Amino acid sequence: MILLALSVALAVSLAIEAFDGRGVRPVSRRPGDLAVRLGAYALLCAFWFAFSWRPWLAAFSCILTVAILTVVSRLKRGVIGEPLVFSDFALLRQVPRHPELYYTRPLNDPRMAGPILASLAAVALWYAVEPSALPHEPSVAVLAVIALPLALWTLARLAPDGALGLWLTARFPAPDLERDVTRYGLPATILAYAVRWRMERTPRDLTTADSEERDQGVSADDTENRVVVVVQLESFIDPVRLGGPALPVMEIVRTRARQYGRLRVPAHGAYTMRTEHAVLTGRPPESLGFGVFDPYLAGGGAEPTSLARLARRAGFETLFIHPFHRDFFDRAAVMGRLGFGRLVMEENFVGAPRIGPYIGDVALAERVLAEIRARTGPLLVFCVTMENHGPWKPGRLAGLDDPRAQYLHHVAHTGEAVERLIAGLEGLPATLCVFGDHAPSLAACRPGFGGTATDYAVLHFGGDDAAPIRRDLTADALGRQLRAEVSRPEA
Repeated sequence: MILLALSVALAVSLAIEAFDGRGVRPVSRRPGDLAVRLGAYALLCAFWFAFSWRPWLAAFSCILTVAILTVVSRLKRGVIGEPLVFSDFALLRQVPRHPELYYTRPLNDPRMAGPILASLAAVALWYAVEPSALPHEPSVAVLAVIALPLALWTLARLAPDGALGLWLTARFPAPDLERDVTRYGLPATILAYAVRWRMERTPRDLTTADSEERDQGVSADDTENRVVVVVQLESFIDPVRLGGPALPVMEIVRTRARQYGRLRVPAHGAYTMRTEHAVLTGRPPESLGFGVFDPYLAGGGAEPTSLARLARRAGFETLFIHPFHRDFFDRAAVMGRLGFGRLVMEENFVGAPRIGPYIGDVALAERVLAEIRARTGPLLVFCVTMENHGPWKPGRLAGLDDPRAQYLHHVAHTGEAVERLIAGLEGLPATLCVFGDHAPSLAACRPGFGGTATDYAVLHFGGDDAAPIRRDLTADALGRQLRAEVSRPEA
C-alpha cells in the first residue's frame, strides 16, 4: 500500500510539473535529471508521512504541495520574473505580521480563516478514515515514530557534507534558476538551493572590522563636515516610462546632476534587499553564490567593508532612516551590523503625515534635512522611502482606485521630496545619491519592462560644477562609486 501510494504521488506530481511547463519548460528526460526530480517528490512524501503515518494522506499532501508550489511559482514569475526560491520561505513570517504589504488578508479575515479551518477539518476527517501504517507492537511503533523524523533531520543536517555535498555541488555548481527548474523541477531546485546556500555560509567576524574602525578612524576635520545622503526610492522609475506625466525633478537631474542614468538592479518588482545590499556593499550578484536571492539571510548584514563601516573609518557619523517597522526584513539588526550607528525608524515619525498607508516621502525628506542641520560632524545618511510601496489596490487612496493612478500620485510626492533635498543641500559640502530599488509591480510594468532597470542620479554640492554625464550602471557599480564619496576630497 505504501509503495502504491508513493508511486501515485510521484506520477501525479510529475504530471503537474509537466503540464505547467509544457512548451516552455519541458520536463528533462535524462535519467539522472528524472531521478533527482522524483527523489524530491519522495522526500516530500516521507516528510508528510512522518506526521501522519498514513500513506494516502502523505501522497495527497505531496501532490497538493507540488501543486501549490507550482501555482504560486507561476504567479510569482508573472509578476517578478523568476520562480519560487528557497529564500522566499524565510519571508513567510512577514506575511501575517504585515499583510498590507502583500496581496493577502489577515489570518482572522473570514476569507482566510474559512479555507484554513476547512482544510484542518478535512485533514482530521482523513485521519479518522484512513488507518495508520504504524506497526501494532507499541515499542516498535514508538521506535518508528522517532526513527523516521530523525532520519530526515539527519539527512538535512549531513547533506552539505561528504559525498552528498560533493554530488550536490556537481549538480548545482552555481545558481541558475531557469536551467535547474527545467532539469530537476521546482521542489528539487528549492531543496538543493537551500542545501547549497548552507554549504556556502561563512560567519563573518566583525571584531576585526570594529577594531579597524577605531584604529584607522580619521578626524572629523579631515572630512570637513561633509554630508553624504543616499536615498533608496521605493519602486521608483521615471513615470514617463509608464506613460505618466514628467516629474520636474527629472529635468533638474538631467541639468544639475554630476551623473545620472538607468540603474540595472538585481530584481523586478520586489526584493528590495537585493538592490540595497548591492549599493551598500558594492558586491556584484555573482559574488554572493546562493545567497544572491536574499543577501541578508545568511550574514544578516555582517559585511565588514560596507559603505557605512568605511564611512565610520573616515570619521562620519552613520545614520539609517526608514519610516517603517523595525522588524521588517529584520532591518534594525541588519543595519546595525552593516555599520549604522543610529537608526531612525517608524516610531520616530509619530505624527508625521501618511499618504495612503505609509509615511509620506516629503515628511521623510524633511526629517533627513533636520538631521543634517543638527549634525556636529561629517554625516552619512542612508534613507529608504516607504510611501510608494505596493500593493496598489482599491481603498488605498480615497477616490483613486486604479493602481497606475495611485502609483503616479505617490511618485509625484517622491519627486517633490527629492527636490526638497536638493534645495536643502545647496551650498553644503555634500553629495546626494537617489536611486530606485526596483520597478513597480504593476500590470503595465511586468518582467522584461526596461530590463529590470530603474533610474538614479548623483549630485554634488559645494563647488562641483562639472557638466552632467549620462552613464548607465549596475546597482553594485553604484555602490562601489559611493565608496569613493565618503573619502572624496573637496572640489
